[in-house]
Amino acid sequence: MQMETFHWKKNQKLAEDYIAQTDKAKALFPYHFGNLEDWRSRVQWLDEVKTSPQVDRRLLVQVLRKYNERIGNTQAAFDHISSLADKDTLAIVGGQQAGLFGGSLLVLYKAISIVQLAREWSGKLQRPVVPIFWIAGEDHDFDEVNHTYTLSNAQQIEKIKVDHPTGRRTSVSRLPLEPDAWKEALAALDQSLMDTEFKASLIAKLEGTTEDGATLSDAFARWMAILFGEYGLVLIDSDEPSLRALEASMFEKLILQNEAFLGSLQKSQDEVEQAGYESQAEISNDGANLFIFADGQRLLLHREGELFTDKKKDNSYTKQQLQDLALTTPENLSNNVMSRPLMQEFLFPVLATVLGPGEIAYWSLTKHAFEQFGMKMPIIAPRMEFTLIEGTVQKQMNKYGFTFEDVLERFEHKKQEWLDAQDTLQLNERFDAVKSEFSVNYAPLVESLAAINPGVKKLGETNLAKILEQIEFLRNKAGEAYKTQFDAALRQLERIRLTILPFAKPQERVYNGCAYMNRYGNEWLRDLIETPIPVDGLHRIYYL
Repeated sequence: MQMETFHWKKNQKLAEDYIAQTDKAKALFPYHFGNLEDWRSRVQWLDEVKTSPQVDRRLLVQVLRKYNERIGNTQAAFDHISSLADKDTLAIVGGQQAGLFGGSLLVLYKAISIVQLAREWSGKLQRPVVPIFWIAGEDHDFDEVNHTYTLSNAQQIEKIKVDHPTGRRTSVSRLPLEPDAWKEALAALDQSLMDTEFKASLIAKLEGTTEDGATLSDAFARWMAILFGEYGLVLIDSDEPSLRALEASMFEKLILQNEAFLGSLQKSQDEVEQAGYESQAEISNDGANLFIFADGQRLLLHREGELFTDKKKDNSYTKQQLQDLALTTPENLSNNVMSRPLMQEFLFPVLATVLGPGEIAYWSLTKHAFEQFGMKMPIIAPRMEFTLIEGTVQKQMNKYGFTFEDVLERFEHKKQEWLDAQDTLQLNERFDAVKSEFSVNYAPLVESLAAINPGVKKLGETNLAKILEQIEFLRNKAGEAYKTQFDAALRQLERIRLTILPFAKPQERVYNGCAYMNRYGNEWLRDLIETPIPVDGLHRIYYL
């Protein structure tokens, strides 16, 4: 396996500083993933305080077992689920929305990070540490997860998507897709993938994930079980009704202490801003930081006086009514980005949570909220980052003298530099010389025409401009003709750019993993899972 590390600066300053352990960022979190003593301290806190998890572990095991049976997870995952009944078992947890066909590559990398950390700390602590992937199926932004991208053989970024089945603003987990919708999406994926020895098996497995009126969340969970089940990755959907039943008492606390909860978030927000960072999430002065399912929709709740109400005020509840609802029908409540970290801590014995840069930033807003509910924010570990570079692309980069950094920071400049170096005719210099020489000789003549009359001089100036314009026209045409000699090279350079920085974004945020599995099978994925890789916040370039 050939792999290099690269410091790809994060767009999120707070996350960048947290990873680098700057004092002002570190102060916003109780632990740091880079300090061994903090891991020991977290373990000790979990063992002694015994408030995490706050649910009955036996009931949690039942819920996890039932859900993982439904999605077809493996025996290794069930062994991990069973071990959660033991008070000594800890967990590494991370989550993501349920993207089409697994979503973008970063989802796979988050799962890899979770599995790697669980394996590492299970060995170091000599006690069970279970990898858990929390699917944010309760989220309602369907347009964010209903599509994926592949790079076609024609060097086009192709978008594959499914349409919203109802148009109603509700949880992705509550939106079964019609068989025809799945068939169309699978056909589009099939068409975008080149024919390889792996293709038939890949498409067949994906077809299996879409059966029985699957939602995007169902299909996503089944696919993740196929890819990571053998490594014991435990999966759970945040909108699973039986899980909601376990969350009832935490929802009750979030309702009864809602004003204090908001105050805790605002206190952390003030500290984040005083440290010089922008707040990643908007903490609304009237926000309840909870959603409710009503009228077939997932609606964000706000506090208005003594009432909790949705934005349009079509549904209003007293605190008592919302408390009763939490205890009797908790499946009608849902977390937002601020309450979900607390619910995760309530449910699982979280040693560490794996987060992307944006998530690290908004978790900084929850420090005091954890404390308010008698909890402590777990260790925050940055998700692993990779860029996959195929052998042909690597050869082309070497051929044209492009480094990874060149592609990220100065691609067009380097491309032009290369083209200029091929210009043995020195067209630009020669055309510049002709224009300059012509102007030097012709301009004085035009100037002297004023002695005849101003009109003739004006005509001469126009004539001079037109001749220079025609010289420039010929320069451009000659340049275009010259460049056609390098069409193949330009296509190869474009392939480099599209591989590493599609849509001017990191590869992992755009492309789906299926295209790489189709070309290379799953060995590269196994390499990334099974080869010990330090969680250090660095980006890694993996050469396929």
